[in-house]
Amino acid sequence: MKVKCVRALLFIAFLASGWSLARGQAVKITPLGSHAGEFCQNDRALLFEDPSGVTVLYDAGQTVAGATDERLGDVHVILLSHAHNDHIGGTKAAGLNAGTCNKPQTASAAPNSNTAEIAAAKNSAITTSRPMATFLNKRIQNIRGATTLECPAVGNPRVTTVPTSSPCLAGRPPGATWIFKVPGATRGVEVTPVRADHDNSVGRNLIIDPERANLDNEGLTAYVGDAIGFVLVFTNGLKVYLSGDTGLMSEMKTIINGFYKAKLAVMNISSVEKTAFAVNELIQPNAVILSHANEAATSSGKVNPGTRTRQFIDLVKDRSVHVPLSGKTIEFDENAKCIAGC
Repeated sequence: MKVKCVRALLFIAFLASGWSLARGQAVKITPLGSHAGEFCQNDRALLFEDPSGVTVLYDAGQTVAGATDERLGDVHVILLSHAHNDHIGGTKAAGLNAGTCNKPQTASAAPNSNTAEIAAAKNSAITTSRPMATFLNKRIQNIRGATTLECPAVGNPRVTTVPTSSPCLAGRPPGATWIFKVPGATRGVEVTPVRADHDNSVGRNLIIDPERANLDNEGLTAYVGDAIGFVLVFTNGLKVYLSGDTGLMSEMKTIINGFYKAKLAVMNISSVEKTAFAVNELIQPNAVILSHANEAATSSGKVNPGTRTRQFIDLVKDRSVHVPLSGKTIEFDENAKCIAGC
């Protein structure tokens, strides 16, 4: 009887261990910056890989060298927070390590944008606000010669199986979740747009005549709906907040922290003290990844003294802060604990 009990206990422990391993699978996050091993002026882009195999590119911006960038691989989903050139990619990297960290060399991606070029080549699903999805539809159509349709989906919330056979649009309003999963999987990556307080005008370099000429005459840019951030829920349970470009807002406390309980936050740090306050007092994640420093933040992979990046790190309390060194993959468990590449 004792032997049977011991065997039963061992079997239960084995099952528990298996569940723990399944839950403990890591989300991989790879920064795609302008200079290998550094955190530089224009760096925005992050490539997420879910344990199930779903890949998500966030704000391709100006540091990805278009669709031929060898760092990309498959890109199942593209997230776009807003249409400013440094996020949608009015220019693209002229090549890895081109120029300097504080002045990376770029090439024009007009009039279609780096985001549209990548989506068209990779047959990616684009998740952004509905007005920006409509705008990107025309840019992808310029490349492919065909209208970009809404992503095929079933259920509520909508579920799309990736990879898709052509680029598609998953434009959603804040709070509306879209799920992306690989064939045969029971779970997928949940993507939910959330509010961001920021201008969302697209540069005239991405506008096609005659609208461009009209805007030039008035000295205006084109408004393409509200800027957004995102909350991602991965299949290992990790919840990630992508701030995009946003000022302080009460939703950081009530929605991002209170409702979603985000454990990892990717934060624009161009306003250091305000962003540190948001992290320490409002969002309160377990860990932070820096973004949008607008400076040559590192040299030889080490944070430069006197930078905004150094100031932000010093202001953040009681949580880990990760500097996104280009090409260096960081892996996180469900509680945003770094388990590799730290």
